[in-house]
Amino acid sequence: MSVSGEQRELQAAMLRLNGRAWGLSLGALFGIGLFLATNYLVWKGGVNVGEHLILLRVFFPGYSVSFPGSLIGFVYAFVLGYALGRLIGTAYNRLVARPN
Repeated sequence: MSVSGEQRELQAAMLRLNGRAWGLSLGALFGIGLFLATNYLVWKGGVNVGEHLILLRVFFPGYSVSFPGSLIGFVYAFVLGYALGRLIGTAYNRLVARPN
């Protein structure tokens, strides 16, 4: 059974990932995840609020376990997730585009 040129093009288009969509998805997932985790710890309160999560300030300058810190952390995590999603999409598309 022979595959026509149109079918090959359609198959190649279907195999490709949208890097922007992956970037936005992972960016939103990381950003909202950090935002919710930070605000949950702020709402919960306690003696050592977010003693492990506060370590992110090493990588995210300006981040703290507070509401303003959660907004700063959201931006950092979104950018990190977006970059990771684009990287995954680009790497996958390059591997799929390789001739067999």
